[in-house]
Amino acid sequence: MRIKHQLTIFNALTRFLIILAIWLMLPILIEKVVFKRIDKTLLEKEEKFIEHLDKREINDFLTRKDATETFASFSTLHNEFLQLYQSKRATNNSQSFFKDEPRVIEGERSDYRVLYYDFKYESTNYKLEIGSSLSEIKELTFVIRVFILIVLSIVIVFSFLVDAFFIEFLLKPFHQIINQKIRHVNEPEKFNYTSIKSTSTDFQELDEVLNQMMKRIQELFNIEKQFIANVSHELLSPISLLKNRFENLIQNESLNEDGINKVVSSLKTLDLLKKIINNLLLISRIDNNQYITDEVIDCTLLLKEIQEELEDRLAEKEINFKLKIGNKYVFTGNKTLLHIMFYNVIVNAIKFTETGGNITITDVKLNTNYGIQISDDGCGMDKEQLSDIFNRFTRLNFQKEGQGLGLAIVKSIANFHQVEIHVDSIQNKGSDFVFVFPKNKKL
Repeated sequence: MRIKHQLTIFNALTRFLIILAIWLMLPILIEKVVFKRIDKTLLEKEEKFIEHLDKREINDFLTRKDATETFASFSTLHNEFLQLYQSKRATNNSQSFFKDEPRVIEGERSDYRVLYYDFKYESTNYKLEIGSSLSEIKELTFVIRVFILIVLSIVIVFSFLVDAFFIEFLLKPFHQIINQKIRHVNEPEKFNYTSIKSTSTDFQELDEVLNQMMKRIQELFNIEKQFIANVSHELLSPISLLKNRFENLIQNESLNEDGINKVVSSLKTLDLLKKIINNLLLISRIDNNQYITDEVIDCTLLLKEIQEELEDRLAEKEINFKLKIGNKYVFTGNKTLLHIMFYNVIVNAIKFTETGGNITITDVKLNTNYGIQISDDGCGMDKEQLSDIFNRFTRLNFQKEGQGLGLAIVKSIANFHQVEIHVDSIQNKGSDFVFVFPKNKKL
């Protein structure tokens, strides 16, 4: 997931959690504020009522001194009530407390916030109850919650879009650096040194450092290419000169058989040295991206060509070679290099497979990617050998011919074409080499 998407999602989740917390706490906050207001109002009414105890209607009630009667007053909509009656419990100090409870007033049941006040008047204990309906408060709380939920949802959507556009704008230079520069670090000659426009000093510094780094890499790249060219000339030319001299020396009639054998041995050594140098130069050129990769290659035809080239070796060891490719697959790359890659692996399979053995090439699917598997029933390898097979000059069997560069070349070619290699092997049972091709290379 790209960083801009991660930042946008993080911001949206943070806002959502904050809004959820506010939405859950809202009823508590409303109730606390509203109840505080109701309690204050009820206390004011209590004080007002006590101040007017000498009114005629209340005095009439008090003079009757009938504990079974109650003085009651209700609002028209029953959202408030007041009740006064004699209390059987004696009280020394006037005290008030609040309680939420349901009441039935004239056949209508509703929840009220009730103020209870015990006091003494003219040597008689009374209890005063003043209630305020909570139904409107609950309805108001619900309406506020719905309203705030809608408003906050709009805020989330709007802020999400604003964040998305702002993060996209903010990270645009970063994506340009990735697409125009970092993706081409393996191609120093094609690197774009144009400065990326950015309002962020961090991205400006990153762009500047990348340009400096790639200039240094370009210099080293050119030095290495020059070195390779020098090696090709300075080493291969003397080898060719020595080879010609030894070949001419063989034709000298004055040489005896022992001398001829020594010259022939020297020629073989020169051929081996020339082959090692060429292989090292090949690896170096591959690693420096000095090959084009715009050829369209049919993998099935390529493997058939290799099979025809190796017919003599296969027949010599009586190896049963099976090419089972079920799907046609074309690949954009360098045909010569891919030929070398498959050729080296198949030659290794022939080398380490006993007479009468089997080599099978099939195509496979790995995580929707196309792959080619080369299997043999040869001597196989242990885990320690498997970890070193792609290292240069690593020889698994010193009794077999080779310089230990074949699989190193295979690995370099695979990396050059972004092809993954998976190797499984069991000693004395055989090995499987699987080449997994990238999706973007398929035509």
